Amino acid sequence: MKLFKNRTVLGIFCIAVSLLICFAVTPLVNAGLSKKATIVRFVKPAKEGEEIRRNMLQEVEVGGYNLPENVVRSIAEVEGKYLTADVYAGDYIVAEKVSIEPAAENKYLYSLNGEKQAMSITISSFAEGLSGKLKSGDIVSVIAPDYLDGGETVIPAELKFVEVIAVTAKSGYDANTEEKAEEGKELPSTVTVLVRPEQSRLLARLEAEGEIHLSLVFRGESGKAAEFIAAQDQVLDEMQEETAGEDSDGGETDGEDAGTGKVAETSVSENTLQEAEISADQDQKEDMETADGEE
Repeated sequence: MKLFKNRTVLGIFCIAVSLLICFAVTPLVNAGLSKKATIVRFVKPAKEGEEIRRNMLQEVEVGGYNLPENVVRSIAEVEGKYLTADVYAGDYIVAEKVSIEPAAENKYLYSLNGEKQAMSITISSFAEGLSGKLKSGDIVSVIAPDYLDGGETVIPAELKFVEVIAVTAKSGYDANTEEKAEEGKELPSTVTVLVRPEQSRLLARLEAEGEIHLSLVFRGESGKAAEFIAAQDQVLDEMQEETAGEDSDGGETDGEDAGTGKVAETSVSENTLQEAEISADQDQKEDMETADGEE
């Protein structure tokens, strides 16, 4: 301690510390502040749920000091993904703002591959849509009162097993999701189903000419639901083959074809649909017996 009471020694010590700060510490700090990093930022505003495209983004170099660890540094990391929040021009992207899958209310629309179509039908009364109890994944039958002005109420063979992919309220929000639960459950206004082109044409005609009722056929495992859809597709294929065979023979068909509402319930088609129902009933009985045995 006596050494530091010497003014000369104290001055030399202060000079040494100053030199250390100037030539060692300060350059290190400056180097850290001036270090560059490449990040991705938006060049235009975008809304929540939009797909991120390359023309929305640009890669820029900025100071790396104090950047969030989860900031996106390459366009390839986010291209083709979906926004989970609104963004504005100049915003950089962090991992929490992107999602691999689209928003819940329109997720099902991104799974279309061109073979089938999503089509909405109007629920004009509470009872027509199973009193608001339908949900995505349900298998329903379409019941047509006064079918094609024939005076009969039937379930067209083309529409015996149809998959529900959405139930939508008047506000445009899906009524079978929990996203609006805090505002109270809304009653459904339309039901969106997954159908083939010939089914969509028949549905459009039925809605234009009369009422449509939906009855629940199956709700449960997706694997079992797929069996119903496979049976329905087989029926449609058989109906197309029958129509094509009659056309090639030059014969005239009675009524209208499948695209405009033909009632073509062949014995093979009926057997196929009945087998699907029987199979589903057996699976459900087995599940119940298994559950009872476990209890």
